[in-house]
Amino acid sequence: MKRTLKYLRNAALCLAVTIPSFAAEGQAGGGSASAAPDYAPSVPTRITTSDTVETRIGTLRFDDGAPDAETIQTAYDQLDFGRGVDAFLKGMSATSVHALCRGFEEAGIALNQGIGITEDLMDARSLFLTANTTTVYVVLCIDVGSGPMVVRVPPRVLGPVDDADFRWVTDVGLTGPDKGAGGEYLFVPPGYEGAVPSAGYHIAKPRTNRMLLFYRAFVEKGDIAAAVANVKANAAIFPLAEAANPPATHFVNISGVKFNTISANDFSYYEELNAVVQNEPADWVDPDTVGLYASIGIRKGQPFAPDSRMKKILTDSVAVGNAIARANLFASRDPQTQIYNDRQWFTPFVGGSYQFLNGAERLLDARMMFFYYATGITPAMTESRPGTGSAYAITVRDAEGKYLDGSLTYKVTLPGPVPAKNFWSFTVYDNQTRSLLPTDQKLSGLDSTVADIEMNNDGGVTVWFGPEAPAGHEKNWVQTWPGKGYNAALRLYGPLEPWFDQTWRPGDLELQR
Repeated sequence: MKRTLKYLRNAALCLAVTIPSFAAEGQAGGGSASAAPDYAPSVPTRITTSDTVETRIGTLRFDDGAPDAETIQTAYDQLDFGRGVDAFLKGMSATSVHALCRGFEEAGIALNQGIGITEDLMDARSLFLTANTTTVYVVLCIDVGSGPMVVRVPPRVLGPVDDADFRWVTDVGLTGPDKGAGGEYLFVPPGYEGAVPSAGYHIAKPRTNRMLLFYRAFVEKGDIAAAVANVKANAAIFPLAEAANPPATHFVNISGVKFNTISANDFSYYEELNAVVQNEPADWVDPDTVGLYASIGIRKGQPFAPDSRMKKILTDSVAVGNAIARANLFASRDPQTQIYNDRQWFTPFVGGSYQFLNGAERLLDARMMFFYYATGITPAMTESRPGTGSAYAITVRDAEGKYLDGSLTYKVTLPGPVPAKNFWSFTVYDNQTRSLLPTDQKLSGLDSTVADIEMNNDGGVTVWFGPEAPAGHEKNWVQTWPGKGYNAALRLYGPLEPWFDQTWRPGDLELQR
């Protein structure tokens, strides 16, 4: 050991003596800063970073590739901003479900206890994305965080169950496993290891705790009261643990009730997203999306408490994200959204996939458009065929390509015969809320079931849109509101072959001067 220590001391002394000599020799010989090293690659300019780089976020500065302090801060600000925008565009499906369930509770529909019904149909007092005014809606939210839940569905209904990220879980009613006969659905929590009944239920295993269920109760011969009575007599929600003696379900008439089901477009959007993350399992979405939300401070089990810098950035992020979503809706650059090549009508659902997939590709803009404008996902959306389902066409512009103005008067003609097996309808929506346009007309639109509507000689119809009824056309008038921008939706219930092969085309809304 002593010999080893002596050797090390001597080696260190030799090193201390030789280093100055080596440095002096290098300065006198081949190590000057201007000379190329003996072992050097050929470096393409494209892989290097200039000392000064001009970009859309400002001038970025580097010292031989190393960013200065201001550039570092700018880069991180941009990264956080971009992730905030991405979180808005990606997460709006989740916050939409959150806002719907929050709105239902606001209207008195208690979670896991209540069911809402539009006993007198929907009107503009309820903020609800692109609802229609011709259907009896039945709505409720389910949460299996405390254990399996049972939902009893009445006969003769149709609708989907979607999870907390608006992913399809199952259909109920005509397109569901009960085939329109009604029945009981059992929703099992993610990762549940308890016993599950082997019979008596249609079992669904969602990826999330929270789910949205809404279905349409069919009205026969105009008898809305009978459709409502069918729901109240046969619908229920209760925990599986209480199935032997289920508690009474509380039914809430939400017609005419003022409540909001629409997600925020300001900083509070991120607080909504955080509420979803905290309520769901850690793996409720894919790891990249979990990581995206975590990168802006939204992590399960931790408080969302951005500092002043981050809050300012996210406030900008949601403003830009909202602008992107609106640009994508009002001026889509995807040619697939255009239904016709010679008029303004477009579809908010493209691609033929309820998962917005084109092979291995996710149609990001299509997904964004749908969830910003509408609600409800089901494979049945992709299975429309002549005489079944419904077809939708939306317009935000008149025949001249200008946005629709509630202060002006337009008319549109549907050539005859209108290819709808059941009926057709027009509905107007507020551009701000994407909900029914507030006017003095309860229906916020017009449909072919309305008494005394005037038809054209060919079996078609001309409909007028404007703040005041045009003289002589009062029966075919849809009221708009001065100072409000709006969009119009044409629905064909039971669309026929001329709709699908486009041998029938609706006219554009033409400004009346």
